Amino acid sequence: MIISTLMDTRSWNQDCGRPSATGGLWDHGAAMRSPDTSRTAAVTTSAAGHTALSPPNHPSREHAVSNSPDRLRLFRRLAVFRRLVPLRIVLIGATGSVLIALGAVGAAGVLNHDPLLAGSGLSWVRFGHGRDLATGLLYLGLGLLVWAWVRLGREVRIERVGTHGVLAAIGGWLLPLMFTPPLFSRDAYSYLAQGNLAAHGIDPYEMGPAALPGPLADNVSWVWQNTPAPYGPLFILVAKTVVMITGQNLILGVLLMRLVMVLGLVLMCWALPGLARHLGGRGDQALWMAAANPLMLVHLVGGPHNDLLMVGLLAAGVLVTLNRRHVWGIVLIMLAAAMKATAVIALPFMVWIWAARLHGSARSRFLRAAGATTAVSLAVFTACTLVAGVDLGWISALQTSSLIVNWLSVPTAVAQIAHLVAGWFVTASLPGFLTVTRLLGFVAFAGVAVWQWWKARHGGPQAVYHATITLFALALLSPATLPWYFSWPLALAAALKWPGSATVAAVCGSVWLLLVTFPSGDTALYSWFYLLGALGVSVLAAVSLVRPDPLRLSSRDRVDRPVGLPPSSD
Repeated sequence: MIISTLMDTRSWNQDCGRPSATGGLWDHGAAMRSPDTSRTAAVTTSAAGHTALSPPNHPSREHAVSNSPDRLRLFRRLAVFRRLVPLRIVLIGATGSVLIALGAVGAAGVLNHDPLLAGSGLSWVRFGHGRDLATGLLYLGLGLLVWAWVRLGREVRIERVGTHGVLAAIGGWLLPLMFTPPLFSRDAYSYLAQGNLAAHGIDPYEMGPAALPGPLADNVSWVWQNTPAPYGPLFILVAKTVVMITGQNLILGVLLMRLVMVLGLVLMCWALPGLARHLGGRGDQALWMAAANPLMLVHLVGGPHNDLLMVGLLAAGVLVTLNRRHVWGIVLIMLAAAMKATAVIALPFMVWIWAARLHGSARSRFLRAAGATTAVSLAVFTACTLVAGVDLGWISALQTSSLIVNWLSVPTAVAQIAHLVAGWFVTASLPGFLTVTRLLGFVAFAGVAVWQWWKARHGGPQAVYHATITLFALALLSPATLPWYFSWPLALAAALKWPGSATVAAVCGSVWLLLVTFPSGDTALYSWFYLLGALGVSVLAAVSLVRPDPLRLSSRDRVDRPVGLPPSSD
C-alpha cells in the first residue's frame, strides 16, 4: 500500500531528470522549499476574464506530513510488528481461552465441594441452566481458539508469520488456561491423590487413592479409586512434592501441578525449531502444528496431563541426541520414561543414531552404542527410583489402563464390533473379546516396532521418522487410547516436512480429538449425533486452512499483505 501510494504521487522532475515523489521518500528538496510558496496557490485569469485558483505548485503541509518519511517508517515498523506478532489472531485466541476459563468454572472437572464458589453466591453455575450457560461459554471459547489456530496456520503457511509470531500466540493463548479447573479430565485429582499416598509413606504402586480418605481422594473418579499409579518414579516424586507444598488444598495443588507440567511445553517450544532443521521441516510450522495446537493447550495444559512433561522431555532428548550430545540426549529421554513409560519407545532408535557416528564395524558400533545407552538409562532410572523412594511396582500397574474401554483403541474397537455381531447369534461377553483383540493388538504393535526399528538402522534423522511411526502405532494399538495420547507422535512428527494434504488431515484430526471428550471429563465417543457435529466442525476447520471462508460468509475476498517484506527466515 505504501509503495502504491508513492507511485501514484510520483512525478517527473524536469530540472534534474529523475523521478521524485511529491512529499515522499524521494523528494529530498521538499524540506528546502519556502513555506510561503508551498501554501500559496497561483491566481490565473481565463480568456473570459474570470479568475480561478490554479493548483498549487507544491503539496499542502498536511499532505507533506501525511506522507513524510517518519510516517512511512512508522507504517513499515507496524507492518514488521504485525509479522512478528499477529496481534489480531493472538487476541482472538486469547479471548477464546478466557471464555474457556470462565466456562470451566461451571462445566469442567470441578470439585465436589468448591470453597470459592460456595462462599461467593456463584454456585448456580454448576447446576441446571447455569451449567448449560457455562458449557455454552466454554464451547464458544473453543470455537474462537480453533478459529485463531487455523488463521495462524494460514499465515504460517504463506510465511507471513514466523517463529516469533507463533510463540507470541502460544503465550497469549496459554496464560488464561493456567488458572482454570481441570479441563476435559479429572486426572489432576488422581495425580494429587497418588502424591498424597507417597507423601504419607504409602506405596502408590500398591494402593489406590481410596486407601487414604480425604479431600484429595474424594475428587478422584470412581474408576481410579482403588487402582495403583501406572506412572514412573519421577512422576511420583513430582506429585509427592506438589502435595507436600500445597497440602490438602486442591485448587493450589491443581495450579502447581499444571505449572510443573507446562515445563514440558516450554521444552517443546525450545526443541521443535531445532528438530525441524534436522528433519527437513520448518520451525514455525512445527511450533504451530504441535505447541500451538488446541489439542495440546486445552487437553494437556488444561487437563493437566503428565503426558505434556513427558513429550517435552522426549522432544528435547531427541534434539540433543541429533546434536551429537548422545549421553545427555539419553538422559533426557530416560527422564521422560521415568514420567511415563511411553517415552522408552524412542531409546532403541537413539541407539542407531549414536552407532552411525562411531567408528568400526557395524556390529561393533551397535554393541558399543547399545551398551552405553543401557548404562546411562539404568543409571538415570535408578537415581529417579531411589530419590522418589519407590520400587518397580509401576511396571505391573501399567495394566490398570485396560480399565478404559473406548473405540479410539483399534483392538478395543475390533472387540466391540465382534461382540456386537456375535450378539446377533449367541450370548457372549465383551471381556472375552477384549482379551483376544488386545493380545492381537500387542502382537501387531511388536511387529510394527521391530520393523520400524530395523528400517532405522542407518541412523540419522531418518531414525526419528521411524520412531514417530512407532509412537503413532502405539497410540492406535494400545489396549486403551485417550485423545491426548496422539500428542506422543505429534511432538516429533510436527518437525517433519508436511505436504499440504497431510497438514489438512492433521488439523481435522486434532480438532476432532479435541472435541470427543466432554468438558467434565466424560467420554463423548458414544454420543453419535454429537460426534457427527464434531466431525463437521473438524472438516470445516481443516478446509478453512487452505480455503479461507469456505462457507462464503464474508464478502471480502482479499488478503492484506505487508509490502516490501521478505519471507520469514525464523
